[in-house]
Amino acid sequence: MHDLAIIWDWAAFAIRWVHVITAIAWIGSSFYFVALDLGLRKVPHLPVGAHGEEWQVHGGGFYHIQKYLVAPENMPDHLIWFKWESYATWMSGAALLMVVYWAGAELYLIDAAKADLAIWQGILISAASLSVGWLIYDFLCKSRLGEQPTLLMVLLFVLLVVMAWGYNQIFTGRAALLHLGAFTATIMTANVFFIIMPNQRIVVKDLQEGRTPDPKYGKIAKLRSTHNNYLTLPVVFLMLSTHYPLAFATEYNWLIAALVFLMGVTIRHFFNTMHAGGGMKWWTWAVTALLFIGVMWLSTAPLMHDSPETSQARALTKTEQVFASAGGFDEVASIVPGRCSMCHAREPFYDGIRRAPKNILLETPADIARAARQIYLQAGVTTAMPPANVSYMEDAERKAIIQWYKNASQDMPFRIAFQ
Repeated sequence: MHDLAIIWDWAAFAIRWVHVITAIAWIGSSFYFVALDLGLRKVPHLPVGAHGEEWQVHGGGFYHIQKYLVAPENMPDHLIWFKWESYATWMSGAALLMVVYWAGAELYLIDAAKADLAIWQGILISAASLSVGWLIYDFLCKSRLGEQPTLLMVLLFVLLVVMAWGYNQIFTGRAALLHLGAFTATIMTANVFFIIMPNQRIVVKDLQEGRTPDPKYGKIAKLRSTHNNYLTLPVVFLMLSTHYPLAFATEYNWLIAALVFLMGVTIRHFFNTMHAGGGMKWWTWAVTALLFIGVMWLSTAPLMHDSPETSQARALTKTEQVFASAGGFDEVASIVPGRCSMCHAREPFYDGIRRAPKNILLETPADIARAARQIYLQAGVTTAMPPANVSYMEDAERKAIIQWYKNASQDMPFRIAFQ
């Protein structure tokens, strides 16, 4: 049943692939319509109710686009809705969260050095926090703050920073930033599902029944769409951060996330102003560069006082104990440090490596038992590690890793797929 680990890894890959594709579609359409909206021109002889128009050329043809601020006089025969890109992105992201962080909670989600949580407690907090975030945000938007968009954005930023700090108090650094991205993406998709789409349906129904649509619905939807526009880039950073320990495996990862949200604002301000005809605000790039320098400094500052012991110094779980006692473990425990610990160490000595990749340590027998699945997939089934085989791991050593994993899997054929 050791092949379940391979099947599970491919399943995660497939879901991640879907997630990336749908995210590209959602972000692409979102950015396009924001640019289109800001670039509309008011010209003479527009149809009644039209707010502006724009001519575009693409793919060998010309497009003439007009926007109605509320709605046209009559319902068009053919109307395209933009919603499934958002829904599919969130659903595939939720599935990936379950596959990677819930099923692998012992390794990826819970940090016993921060909080003594049972697996079910960590999963419950993970799921509940996403819903709570939307409820708080929605309450703020529906309050009088909805009439003060700048103040509302500041409070939203404060909420995100508080959540970043809170996640980092209980989850691994990797899970903390990933959950902050999921927290933000949940707000964005909920905006589409609970606010933007229902408001558009109200307008469409009014048109179909011969009533004049109320412009307030479009105004409310526009506010939520603007928030989504400014939150997009930080969410992309947070999703990518799980591959970079300098982003997630630092003491100040929550402050790094805060600066990333500010960078999202400065970058989007540049493009939004440009599309609106307000010129090139080059100062925003200078501010962005300074913020990024701050991110780099925060990522290395903890190195000056890090303890050689990390959260991976926790006791072995029952699953990990099976790996540590399986036949062939002693041989693997002698192979892996010599081939991998130049990078995967508390103090790496390979040139250019300052932190263990993905914060995975492979120095001690306990480290190896904790990383059994990664070792099996990266250095046993495949030759991904060591990179370019710089430490000359031999075929016989890879076979020993595979056999050890098979031996362990025989003692827990179903449990193994989730570790």
